[in-house]
Amino acid sequence: MTRSAAREIAVHLIYAVQCTGEAVDTVIKDRFEETYYALLSGENEVYADKPSAKQRAYIAFVVEGVTARREELEAYLAQYSIGWNVNRISRLARAVMELAMYEALYVEDVPMNVAINEAVKLTQKYEEPETVAFVNGILGAFSRDRKPEA
Repeated sequence: MTRSAAREIAVHLIYAVQCTGEAVDTVIKDRFEETYYALLSGENEVYADKPSAKQRAYIAFVVEGVTARREELEAYLAQYSIGWNVNRISRLARAVMELAMYEALYVEDVPMNVAINEAVKLTQKYEEPETVAFVNGILGAFSRDRKPEA
């Protein structure tokens, strides 16, 4: 399984936490349960391979981190989605952007441009072109504000 696939699974778990209100550890435990995971593999190719222990640790780390820092990440979304109420953004697009922002801020081995490119690719898989452009615009503005001064 690639890091991109692990990101996609992480977005699904972030989305599940947002939609169900279940605890993060419960969502992670349930979704990786053998029978449930096998069912998912029939619905989405990203679940064809089970993540390694390292990939599962990464998935858990980012899902827990996004959930723990939800207020901070939603504040960034509100700051950069000028003219939009954050609640009008699809939950999946929000989950994608929150993961990208979290990775850019808190995952040392993920450069900002990689987090954004991966987020845009993932959004293209699930959303309409207008949403893809919206996600790219918000993450681009977020990135520009974080560039170190020369």
